[in-house]
Amino acid sequence: MLLLATVVALAWANSPWRGTYALFWHSPLVNEHVTLQRIVNDGLMTVFFLVVGLEIRSELHDGTLSSAKRAVVPVIAAAGGVVTPALIYLAIAGPVGLGRGWAVPTPTDIAFAIGVLAVLGERVPRPVRVLLLALAVIDDVAAVLVIALFYSSGIGGLGLLAAASAVGLVLLFQRLAIRSPFAYLLPAAILWLGLLQAGVHPTLTGVILGLLSPTAPRANQLALSSVRRVERALHPWVAFGVMPLFALANAGLPVDSFIPRTAESATLMWAVAIALVLGKPLGICIFTWVTARSGLGRLPAALTWRGVLLVGCLGGIGFTMSLFLTNLAFSDPTLIAASKSAVLMASAVAGTIGFLIGRFVLFPDRSLP
Repeated sequence: MLLLATVVALAWANSPWRGTYALFWHSPLVNEHVTLQRIVNDGLMTVFFLVVGLEIRSELHDGTLSSAKRAVVPVIAAAGGVVTPALIYLAIAGPVGLGRGWAVPTPTDIAFAIGVLAVLGERVPRPVRVLLLALAVIDDVAAVLVIALFYSSGIGGLGLLAAASAVGLVLLFQRLAIRSPFAYLLPAAILWLGLLQAGVHPTLTGVILGLLSPTAPRANQLALSSVRRVERALHPWVAFGVMPLFALANAGLPVDSFIPRTAESATLMWAVAIALVLGKPLGICIFTWVTARSGLGRLPAALTWRGVLLVGCLGGIGFTMSLFLTNLAFSDPTLIAASKSAVLMASAVAGTIGFLIGRFVLFPDRSLP
């Protein structure tokens, strides 16, 4: 669905009706700041971030991040997959004043990455999938921190007070064992508006609510819905609704956007593309190797270095979060188009390389998990 929405967006933006694409997504509704694209990016993506928060909460409770011993390898590998692309980007684009986009090539799009593994089939060992999922979750944590720390416009006290009050209200509802999800819509709305007023990106509302979700019933209280149950309930809406809509609203680029118009946009495109395609696998593989060699962590017995290489290659598929960060990093339409074009091309290249390596180099004869 995500791939289909991307293709439709590109086809629409390059069809005889190309003018209707911008008209549909960018025309003011209530006022000049409220457009359909803004509703998707700042509103519906809050639900996407809620699922991200639930995934993180679940992993912290009983998953990969539940103990230091289990978390050390994926955490350090993910750190390499964030730091290395950022440094490569800054080395290329920083000198020309484009340093604000350093975070664009740092995330991994788990939907497309897992999709490539699905195409590869059972030849891919299960530990490879587990490592990729763990890296994606930690990538999400890093992206959330990056948005909160580097892409917020300054903290407003009144909004922050409203957000804190909303968090307190959520905790009170949990203490009172209020089970209806509709009851939590009010504090969620207050939290969203509070973060917006405070200068923090309001989609972080979803992450905060996800992290506040209980993972087990408390003593003397009625059992609340588990994180995994809520996550399963929301996942189809996000996978088949929110994410395809986001792609449809953001991936519609004219063909000439893939040709740099200025020296600045050319530098930006090279920086993003190289950081994703080369920086991600380099960072993940090198940091994982150092971790294993130094004794800080140990790879699972069934996970080989070939599997780590495959995970590193697929880590270069940025897409959803990279497009999202592009909208936060740049305001110039030319730079936004250049960055998005680079993300789309680099993600396609990284996915293709990962598939070819997995199919013909790493596991050519493997048919069993």
